[in-house]
Amino acid sequence: MNNTCYIFGAGDRTALESRPKEGDLVIAADGGYGYCLSEDIVPDMVIGDFDSGLRPDSAMEIIELPSKKDDTDTFFAVKTGFSRGCSVFHIYGGTGGRADHTMANIQTLRYIADSGGSGWLYWHDRKATVIKDSVLRLGRRESGYVSVFSLSDTSSGVTLTGLEYELENAFLGSSEPVGVSNCFIGRDAAVSVERGTLLIIF
Repeated sequence: MNNTCYIFGAGDRTALESRPKEGDLVIAADGGYGYCLSEDIVPDMVIGDFDSGLRPDSAMEIIELPSKKDDTDTFFAVKTGFSRGCSVFHIYGGTGGRADHTMANIQTLRYIADSGGSGWLYWHDRKATVIKDSVLRLGRRESGYVSVFSLSDTSSGVTLTGLEYELENAFLGSSEPVGVSNCFIGRDAAVSVERGTLLIIF
């Protein structure tokens, strides 16, 4: 089985940057089942308390959660993905609507990174990921922006290359939004951190 998991939530819908391949695990988080149907994607399972969508009448695997619970539907879906051997997560429909759910999914990205995986949260023309003590290679882009924030109290050894504003072995703090709105300039760009956790939006 592939180690990739696609999770579809009930938030804003956007064009898919990639589509699930054979062997990928596809989870609809509650109302995300409607997202899957709109993209002609059949999920392997549907997870949720079904407060944002109808419970599917289908033979697919359904995990029904109580309405009063600690985990969001998306967070539970990520934990389920890990339990089934996945380490790469693509989350669609995880933004928009309630700002608290968007923030919850950014925290979910951190959980993925802390657990040794990689996660991507997509919305409109941008996406976000979180890295911990590692490097993210962004490739060569002629335009657009990238913002880098420390999610840990401090992140040390932060290096930005191939961007309009470069850094080398710098410190970023969680209360200092100095990494907002950097720019791609047509060079191979990368973000790395020696010790700490970074949220990267581009």
